[in-house]
Amino acid sequence: MSDSLARLYEAVIAAKHADPSESRTAKLLRAGRAKMAKKLAEEAVEVVIDAMHGNREAVVYESADLLYNLVVLWVAAGVKPEHVWDEMKHRERLMGIAEKLPKNSAEHGMRRKIVELESRRSRKSR
Repeated sequence: MSDSLARLYEAVIAAKHADPSESRTAKLLRAGRAKMAKKLAEEAVEVVIDAMHGNREAVVYESADLLYNLVVLWVAAGVKPEHVWDEMKHRERLMGIAEKLPKNSAEHGMRRKIVELESRRSRKSR
């Protein structure tokens, strides 16, 4: 799986300089992080809905979209797949591969501020 994500990452990097009228990836990268985050959240919700309905095929399909949008956001944020793999290895040493670090863990660091997405702000100000 990491090989597929690495190839996807490289393809997204290559699309950064593509013509946005010909590449949906280039268009999304130019749309900004708020748009990328919105697309990622939409795909995550679709995966959840399909999983709750027991639709395995849709979960597979939407998961591929979710991973694509995650990688696009990684590229915009300057995150490489190996950064994520290193964090997963670190967590495995601490908790095991199938466990998630508790939110209150000192390893987790400081809590993030909640930020409002640009698209919601612009709608509210109208």
